[in-house]
Amino acid sequence: MMLGLGGDGIGMLIPLQFDAAEMAVVGTAADGGGGSQQHQQQRGKEGERVPQWSHAETKEFIAIRAELERDFTVSKRNKTLWEVVSARMRERGYRRSPEQCKCKWKNLVNRYKGKETSDPENGKQCPFFEELHAVFQERARSMQQLLHESESGPPQAKKRLKRPSGDRSSDELSEDDEDDEDTDDERLSRSRKKKGDKGQQQQQQRAADKSKASNSVHDILQDFLQQQQRMEAQWKAMVDRRTKERQMLENEWRQSMQTLERERMMLEQAWREREEQRRIREETRAEKRDVLLTTLLNKLIQEGL
Repeated sequence: MMLGLGGDGIGMLIPLQFDAAEMAVVGTAADGGGGSQQHQQQRGKEGERVPQWSHAETKEFIAIRAELERDFTVSKRNKTLWEVVSARMRERGYRRSPEQCKCKWKNLVNRYKGKETSDPENGKQCPFFEELHAVFQERARSMQQLLHESESGPPQAKKRLKRPSGDRSSDELSEDDEDDEDTDDERLSRSRKKKGDKGQQQQQQRAADKSKASNSVHDILQDFLQQQQRMEAQWKAMVDRRTKERQMLENEWRQSMQTLERERMMLEQAWREREEQRRIREETRAEKRDVLLTTLLNKLIQEGL
């Protein structure tokens, strides 16, 4: 739906989004009896089993929605949007009705919002977080552009409103100078001046009303941008926290590997020392055995002689 703020040749269109339930109620009231018949047909279709969305089909659906974000930012109608999405899905080989596309998008947005406000450990809650985040970033840039346009619009309106009041005051002064001599004409000029003052007050009141409306739109856009900035800050904080956790895990792993390496080297050194001691003991035994055998042989030789 479009909100128009116009006056004195100045117009501004601001896209406003409504909830799906509200749009359904408005559509039913506008269509009369046809709306209730369409609602019954939709209830009949809901009884049928809807096939599940595959991962590739969901990615194609988000890509189509991102392409249409730029086209439907200025003039957006919910019904036309989902009919176009359904048609493009059909071109790519997927048969989905506009109602199914709208329900799927609503579910994705709810999961995206839940992922933003949930614990970062639940990483599998929204598998298409990056694609949805890109879509909302594009929407934030569009809203930022509309905000700049709304900020540049009211000063021009004020300039246009000031010009007639200046012309009227000069006319009134010239009439007062010409009618000083006659009292009746002076009264007439005073009445005209009062009327001019009333007209000027009315113009000032209209300008104040326009300024209030512009300020309300400006506040809405400011709130939206602040919400986007908060979401971006939460996303950055979550990424930083994940990075720090990964670095801590890597440092712990390195320390554990270094500890295992030191233990292995100590065990290897102890084994080498044991092997060296065993070799020394064997050499000592061999030397003693050789000395003993030599002594026995010498003794036997001496006894034989």
